[in-house]
Amino acid sequence: MLNYSTYLHATSDKWVTFVHGAGGSSSIWYKQVREFKDHFNVLLLDLRGHGDSKPHLKDAFDDKYTFDSITKDIMEVIEHENIKTSHFVGISLGTILIRNLAENYPDRVESMIMGGAIMKLNFRSQVLMRTGVVLKSVVPYIWLYKFFAFVIMPNKNHKESRSLFVREAKKLYQKEFIRWFKLTAEINPLLRFFRSMEIGIPTLYVMGEEDYLFLPTIRKIVDSHKTSELIVVQNCGHVVNIEQPKFFNDTVIGYLSSK
Repeated sequence: MLNYSTYLHATSDKWVTFVHGAGGSSSIWYKQVREFKDHFNVLLLDLRGHGDSKPHLKDAFDDKYTFDSITKDIMEVIEHENIKTSHFVGISLGTILIRNLAENYPDRVESMIMGGAIMKLNFRSQVLMRTGVVLKSVVPYIWLYKFFAFVIMPNKNHKESRSLFVREAKKLYQKEFIRWFKLTAEINPLLRFFRSMEIGIPTLYVMGEEDYLFLPTIRKIVDSHKTSELIVVQNCGHVVNIEQPKFFNDTVIGYLSSK
């Protein structure tokens, strides 16, 4: 089972589950935990191979990383804690996992908060992925990760986010990175489906105005999906919860409290 931790509220029966992105860990939510646990029960987890969810011996011979299998990892924790329903808060690749979980287990998802959501890889993103496919087995993965992090978060005010994600990514093994990279390289059909199908679950996209790779697509999705809303955070890049934590916390807690 994934490594996870819970914070139980004295009176609330509402749960909020946080899902980090590729190369991160549950530690990226350190600016959220204190605020959210004052209002809700909180579940933090480390995805497969990340943080303290270390690979097991059987995983060394298992290359089957799919979005469905990683989603099942999350659901295993939800079931183990007997959480009937939860709000889900994700960042970056974590938003894809949350949307996939909502497709497979819609009755367990009360709402989705999609921070720095990835719903389409534009031309620049595709070039980035193809470069990684060519180099992933010959270049140390941390060099690739640093390069990707800089392309996605290039500005001076994105430095804290870049540094945090690179620091967490250093805890991955090379083989683990390659598995996750293969997963992201096969993402297009899934994202195409997500863009075309409205799921009917309340969804709040929280996007930085400087998240130039991913924000334009989210604007189009929100225009066509009736249950989706978009809040654009000023002077902010991809990792909104780190760069603008007070705005993120106040906005998301207000949204969840109204549900």
